[in-house]
Amino acid sequence: MSTDAAIRDSIEQAASTVGRVWPLHSFVASNPLADLEDQPFHEAVARAETALGADGYPDTEVFRRAWADGRIDPDTLEGELKAHSYDADPEALLDRMERERSTTPSTAGTDRVDQLVTKWLSAFLDQGHAKWSMPHREEGFYAAFRAVAPHDGEIPDGETVSDLPAEPIEAIRHLLDDRPVGEWQDLFEAHLTSLPGWTGFVRQQAEEGDAWQSTYPITLPGYLAVRLTLSDLLDEPAPEVPDDPAEDVPLAACWLRAWESTYRETLTDAVADASESLDSDEARPDAQLVFCIDTRSEVIRRHVEQAGAYETFGYAGSFGLPIRYEGYDSDAVDACPPVVDAAHRVVERPTDDATKVRRDRVTAALDAGKETLSTLKSNVATVFSFVESAGLGYGAALATRTLAPTRAGALDDDPGPDVHEFCSPGVEHDPDGEGSLPTGMTFEERVDYAAAAFETMGWETFARLVVFTGHASQTANNPFEASLDCGACAGNPGGPNARALATICNDPEVTAALRDRGVEIPEDTHFLAAEHDTTTDAVTLYDGDVPESHREDVAQLRADLDTAQTGAAAERDGPDGVGDAERRASDWAETRPEWGLAGNAGFVIGPRDLTADLDLDGRSFLHDYDWKTDDEGDALEAVMTGPMVVTQWINLQYYFSTVDTAVFGSGSKVTHNPVGNLGVYQGNGGDLMSGLPQQSVLAGDDDPHHQPLRLSTVIHAPVDRVTDVLEAHEDLTTLLDNEWLSLTVVDPTRDHRAFHYERGLEWTAAAETTAPTVADD
Repeated sequence: MSTDAAIRDSIEQAASTVGRVWPLHSFVASNPLADLEDQPFHEAVARAETALGADGYPDTEVFRRAWADGRIDPDTLEGELKAHSYDADPEALLDRMERERSTTPSTAGTDRVDQLVTKWLSAFLDQGHAKWSMPHREEGFYAAFRAVAPHDGEIPDGETVSDLPAEPIEAIRHLLDDRPVGEWQDLFEAHLTSLPGWTGFVRQQAEEGDAWQSTYPITLPGYLAVRLTLSDLLDEPAPEVPDDPAEDVPLAACWLRAWESTYRETLTDAVADASESLDSDEARPDAQLVFCIDTRSEVIRRHVEQAGAYETFGYAGSFGLPIRYEGYDSDAVDACPPVVDAAHRVVERPTDDATKVRRDRVTAALDAGKETLSTLKSNVATVFSFVESAGLGYGAALATRTLAPTRAGALDDDPGPDVHEFCSPGVEHDPDGEGSLPTGMTFEERVDYAAAAFETMGWETFARLVVFTGHASQTANNPFEASLDCGACAGNPGGPNARALATICNDPEVTAALRDRGVEIPEDTHFLAAEHDTTTDAVTLYDGDVPESHREDVAQLRADLDTAQTGAAAERDGPDGVGDAERRASDWAETRPEWGLAGNAGFVIGPRDLTADLDLDGRSFLHDYDWKTDDEGDALEAVMTGPMVVTQWINLQYYFSTVDTAVFGSGSKVTHNPVGNLGVYQGNGGDLMSGLPQQSVLAGDDDPHHQPLRLSTVIHAPVDRVTDVLEAHEDLTTLLDNEWLSLTVVDPTRDHRAFHYERGLEWTAAAETTAPTVADD
């Protein structure tokens, strides 16, 4: 291997400890230790604890409370402890754990380097916030540093920077100071973990790319070359290289496994009991609503079903459409999970000229006002007179927003008619609109996407109304608002995806083709889209194109959805749940507008009847699947390789953000400062924060609202069919073998018994205490 190749390989290996960080405006849930998933969970956590100075397990007091509350089964705990030679009394072990738990010191000796690098990164990576852009950005980060650093008075001998080699790898080679190859990775890791948030953001930009990366490129070698250069010029010692972590299973891991096993057994027993009494009732419901598998949908689905003769389904919120969605007067966004590459460009197209003109007129006036306001506030010649003349009005507005947030929310600028009132998503293929992606979809592709949705969910009976229901959140003054939108849509609202699929399914030619494929859609079935506001639990129907024959159905559904909202909000927030939720949604000082997916711990893949009579407390993802309609196992494979992986990412982001909000999360919102339209600082500078803030996972200091458990997945299907999927996807078996999530199968062909995945494609029946058995023996 050449020297340059060895340097690149060492950088790649060194960066694996640092998780990717997405811009807040397109928040993507991810496991911060995703690159370590080829290692057992406890070993990966130990490495992160050593390299990042992080806590990888819940605090001892969290375990103590779970134990006292009966959430950890004594026999299960005893078995876990004995398996790893911990024989003491549980209370004594908790005391021991509290004594032993200590944070490994983080990388030290780079304070001045970190301070300078932060300044340079925030200037270079700014996404439209700064009024004056950094020079030479289009040449890339390293090249811009070479060009501008001689003018930075904080860099000693800064004029020498322009003499550095033009290529970052060459500069790194020059700066290694004859260090042996065996020390490179440790040195690089120490530098890259000094500012893990910024490093994670650079990783994401370099690997995923977007319009900003294309225009202003940055790479890990370029970033590392700058760090090494500054360390050399400042004559700072190299960061300390932590010792290798221990490989033993720690005491905390045993407690975590026991807690998870206790939760999993309760969930599995409920599913297994329901499996024995599944009823194939094919009575036609009044309407069917497809919600995202999001845990927040579990609550509203129960209340919708209680409000009338309705049936609900769970399906990934992107509705199986790998699209880049370009809304009217808005930027294009990839509205599909990160595990899927966008394959089509769907553009909003006006269908009502009169409404379009009205919307454009209102939008133009608002934009002009905002531009004038921005100019007056930032112009040196007008800023003081503007404050004097406008201060009273601003004061009144601030008082209203502070003292009466709900009223202020109602008085916010009205952008005019909603897009769905005068636009339709362009789902048909447009050969004249080609760009980086095909515009629209061919007829065959539209049929395939619609068929995949119905076949995956095992759909057999269709109501007169079928509603694809995306979801979004509603908050004020919240940099983390995208984290509350649809995880399956890469942190974007799911309404556009719902509208696109409804448009596809309302095409008579598409439904005819679906009938030819065995999906029998009655001629009187009409599809429409909706969006569930997860903050207030309101469901908005996009019913502009509903035929007259279905208007009464829609009116009744709308009334029942209001009833469901009242019930769901009351369950979450008490008798005045809707009022409290609406206040939080409009209150610009509210740090907890909603809990998001906090509490998530389970994922049930099977017919709705398995969970319809259960109150799962908003803790389970629910994906409809019927093994009887999936002879080849294709639908199961799609769910396990897609939604199961995405929910694992979401689950582990919540887990790690809870156990260490300072390292894996974002600390407290109260002391956040937004930077560059891409993230937040804690305080007035430093590292770019990653993950979720305290207010998304903690009810108070050291009081987790989110119970930090790894995801327990339960699948209702023949166990050998699940084994077939695992055999074909090594990445899934790696996740399971290394305990990044767990998997239990309730097999309806084996007396509805539960089988828990152990490792190496082996399963143990729930009642067994002997050695594991192979699934298809």
